[in-house]
Amino acid sequence: MKVVVAIDSFKGSLTSMEAGEAAKRGIMKTGNHEVEVRPLADGGEGTTEALISGLGGQFINIDVTGPMGKKVTARYGILRDNKTAIIEMAEAAGITLVQKDNLDPWKATTYGLGEMIIDAIERGCRDFIIGIGGSATTEVGIGMLQALGYKFYDAAGKLLSYTFEDLGRISSIDDSNVEKMLDECNFNIACDVKNPLYGKNGAVYIFGPQKGVKDAEKETMDDMVKHFAKVADEKYGSDNDRLPGTGAAGGLGFAFRTFFKNVNLKPGIEIVLNAIELEKLLCTADVVVTGEGRLDGQTAMGKVPVGVAKMAKKHGCKVIAVAGAVTEDAIACNYEGIDAFFPIVRGACTLEEAMDKNNAIKNMEATVEQIFRLL
Repeated sequence: MKVVVAIDSFKGSLTSMEAGEAAKRGIMKTGNHEVEVRPLADGGEGTTEALISGLGGQFINIDVTGPMGKKVTARYGILRDNKTAIIEMAEAAGITLVQKDNLDPWKATTYGLGEMIIDAIERGCRDFIIGIGGSATTEVGIGMLQALGYKFYDAAGKLLSYTFEDLGRISSIDDSNVEKMLDECNFNIACDVKNPLYGKNGAVYIFGPQKGVKDAEKETMDDMVKHFAKVADEKYGSDNDRLPGTGAAGGLGFAFRTFFKNVNLKPGIEIVLNAIELEKLLCTADVVVTGEGRLDGQTAMGKVPVGVAKMAKKHGCKVIAVAGAVTEDAIACNYEGIDAFFPIVRGACTLEEAMDKNNAIKNMEATVEQIFRLL
């Protein structure tokens, strides 16, 4: 039997590869099967860890400008081909890097993300997978752009800063000093947000409050975002601001679409599944094992295991899901390609005991073994 194992992380307990390898050991106890384990993530937190650990590569630590201007140590990964960089924007400009009382959308910047991109380019990378979830920013990526060499001026020709405070004053854009290698780079942006750049469903109105935007500021800030979009669209002959996803990460989606040449904004799961070349494996697979920490009704609405299941069904695979916990409404997953699902907890225990790494590994291995004894 040929089996493909692709399980999302059990957050706080098992990484994707730890879960997958435990499942593989359980499968192999039932026969001499051909088992391929692949890392799984949704493009957000944990994607770098999953892809580097599962596909091979190296982690890079670099000191960059943090969201509030102070230096932070950010980590990204380079796959073993030495050409593909895996970056999580939140490492440099994430909301978790700022204490709630210190959130300030007028000053928060993505400058550090630009520094990460430059570092990867200098190391030879030309393909990028970038997750842009969890930002502390609303400045439409002007920080990242300035780190890459773009300059923004007001009507009097004064060079402006890389924070939201100057966004509404931008009158012209100078790209003569932009990193030339950017034109050779391909950017796959993991973006699960469909919001446009501005308006009532845009970056400021929908996502601004969690980043510190006050109700009284929304209209003014939204107008500033709209102004910048008009200047950028006129400069580059684009019309991206109403496109789905351009409002992601405080407008970072717009910045990538407008200022970079080779860009794809896609759901994170699509990018990850392509990176791990899952479909090639599914062409000849009999069974797929997927899962996540908690399987519920939301899983059925397009989360990682369902993304795997839908691809598997295209190739006639049987799909089994395992989870740390299963809710009553998880039955919806059966209608989205998952043939059967199983919780791995094997007896009464506390949450802490269930999430203990050693316990979770044993439970995963034992549960999957019994599933495959039946198969």
